[in-house]
Amino acid sequence: MKASKIAYKPVGLALGAVSGMIAGAAFKQAWKVIEGEGDAPNATDEDRPWRQILLAAAIQGAIFAVVKAAVDRSGAVATRRVTGTWPG
Repeated sequence: MKASKIAYKPVGLALGAVSGMIAGAAFKQAWKVIEGEGDAPNATDEDRPWRQILLAAAIQGAIFAVVKAAVDRSGAVATRRVTGTWPG
């Protein structure tokens, strides 16, 4: 295993935690705009319709994927700038 890949592991873990927090906050804001409600439904919310639950899940998944990709890519670019090698 490359030294740059090993060195990037802790950075990747930290970036993963940060991206989760960013994505969670972005989803809460997006849900307020879309549905006008404070809390998004959970899959087990008995009083919420299927449409609302599936819409929330799709939006949440999309936001998390985009934020994770952006943060991971930024971390890899920063690692290459510092070490001169791509961490992949």
